[in-house]
Amino acid sequence: MKLGTLNGLRGKRLSLTLIIIFTTLLIWGWERTPHQDSFHPQHEQDLYPQVARSKYMHQLPSEEEDFPDADTIVHRTNGTLAQVLSDKPVGSPAASGTTEVDEGFEAITVGNKACNYAKGKWVSYERRPLYSGFGCKQWLSEPWACRLTQRKDFSYEKFRWQPESCGMPEFEGSKFLRRMQDKTIAFVGDSLGRQQFQSLMCMVSGGEQRSDVEDVGLQYGFVTGPDVARPNGWAYRFTSTNTTILYYWSATLCDVEPLNASDPATNYAMHLDQPTSFLSQNLDRFDVLILNTGHHWNRGKLKANRWEMYVNGAPNTDKKLAPMGSAKDFAVHSVVKWLDSQLPLHPRLKAFYRSISPRHFFNGEWNTGGTCDNTRPLAGGSVVPQDAAVDVAAVTAVNGTSVELLDITALSQLRDEGHISKYSLKGTQGVQDCLHWCLPGIPDTWNEILADQL
Repeated sequence: MKLGTLNGLRGKRLSLTLIIIFTTLLIWGWERTPHQDSFHPQHEQDLYPQVARSKYMHQLPSEEEDFPDADTIVHRTNGTLAQVLSDKPVGSPAASGTTEVDEGFEAITVGNKACNYAKGKWVSYERRPLYSGFGCKQWLSEPWACRLTQRKDFSYEKFRWQPESCGMPEFEGSKFLRRMQDKTIAFVGDSLGRQQFQSLMCMVSGGEQRSDVEDVGLQYGFVTGPDVARPNGWAYRFTSTNTTILYYWSATLCDVEPLNASDPATNYAMHLDQPTSFLSQNLDRFDVLILNTGHHWNRGKLKANRWEMYVNGAPNTDKKLAPMGSAKDFAVHSVVKWLDSQLPLHPRLKAFYRSISPRHFFNGEWNTGGTCDNTRPLAGGSVVPQDAAVDVAAVTAVNGTSVELLDITALSQLRDEGHISKYSLKGTQGVQDCLHWCLPGIPDTWNEILADQL
């Protein structure tokens, strides 16, 4: 018995010693790489490791939408798929097997489980596109209307997204406007958000000239002038249903203010923990809000726009937020957290954060010969099989909040043939646009999913 007791004590001491050694090594390793986690990537070149890469998706978004930008820093993925598991379905109402009733919105019956719109496949569909790229001149920017360029192949227009676990009804512009009667839909974000805004305008109008649409941009402070190249937003009201659809330019979703308003060359404070003032000033006017960001979070744009990162009203001194990926994630979390805190005060508001839109530069960057010449639809496959979303930063931001995820990343990754590519209005040679999408095109699908999620 004494020998057994002694051996038992020795065994316990050995186990305790091993635990102490293991814990010491773990702490030592963490101190060497304290920022290596899902919220603070260790290396800045790994800005978007959270987004999956498929066969034809060599790189993920990292740069300015408005080409060119010689200071852009390239960020690459690590080629792995980061699975995100949640205790509730992402991007859809939390209830299952019930009828969702939201104040001011049409009741929608869901099936036995909430729909995962991100999981499904692209199917050939002759009833696409939803509008004409020739006809939607009232709303569509010409460089994005690929029918007006030298492009000859438009087979990318003839597909529709089909979620695996549910069916999406056919989008009808007139029906959508009736559902959105007396409501305001607001897009706030970068130029990919602007593309989604223009897409929806074309979808609800059928791509045809409308005389019942009123420009109400002045009501939101959207103005032009001799010193303004373009307004910071657009807003239009369909008088037949009193439905307003608007877009506001906010590349980072952060509040930005001049450090010296009297100095034309002043730097600007970019408050990572404060949403753009446009949101706080107008939130009570919105019924549907869609936010997005992602393509301006690089050192080149920080320098070009003379932005300085601020936190708590002062220049940022937290080294954990120095990498652009960490700053971006922190800002997104801050904006979503603020928005979630405001939703109880605005019960009629349905808020969405849209996941990042992928880009497809092959054999280089936009300024080093990168191309996206493929015109064969779905060359990299047609199916998104995974349950979990691939934009982990977006998922973690909305999890635990009442802000819903508009998850479009994985389904868009399969459509590299849908970019503007080398085609232009004048047919001149230049850098290829493998970031923006042709319209009609992929952003129409984002809006179909949005309409069904409402």
